[in-house]
Amino acid sequence: MLDVDGVLVFGRPRDGQHWMVGLEDDLGVPPRELANRFFRAEWNDVVVGRAELLPALQRALDEIAPSVFAENLIAYWFEMSSRIVQPVLSDLRKARQKGTPVYLATNQDHTRADYLMNNLGLRHEVDGIVYSARAGYKKPDAEFYSFAEKMTGYRPSELIMVDDTLPNVEAATAMGWLAVHWTCSESLSAILQRSIG
Repeated sequence: MLDVDGVLVFGRPRDGQHWMVGLEDDLGVPPRELANRFFRAEWNDVVVGRAELLPALQRALDEIAPSVFAENLIAYWFEMSSRIVQPVLSDLRKARQKGTPVYLATNQDHTRADYLMNNLGLRHEVDGIVYSARAGYKKPDAEFYSFAEKMTGYRPSELIMVDDTLPNVEAATAMGWLAVHWTCSESLSAILQRSIG
């Protein structure tokens, strides 16, 4: 189980910086106001599937940047947060070639989960995706991990989580998974070799 943002996908394609760098210059949307009005106020419902991304984002934009359409911001956001980390992808491919199934385990709404799998082509690189809007819960909620077990058919002792967010790692461990905190100090291949041989 591999986390997406911060592990496999990291920042803008051209330089790896956060997708909001340049947002105000490019679209006229103040990042701090977007964080407050959308990500703090609306995102939790969106990311667990209780609200749809487009209308929730448009409500926020109507207040902070009325001339910007949610569709345009979504296209910008997804494109600017789509840099695949090639060493991780390479190690992921090696693991699958050796017979180790790899699933994405990520907090995403339906729209970006589809973008990751289809637009970025990750459906060709992994065995599946477990994501929060489909599960109805997000990491580090225990129910997310239970959903992942049911969806993939694996027992906790058969699963390893690699995630850059420590509470997600701790929650996986509490569920009986093997879990590793991703800090970029060790390659995915080294982690898997050490963890599962």
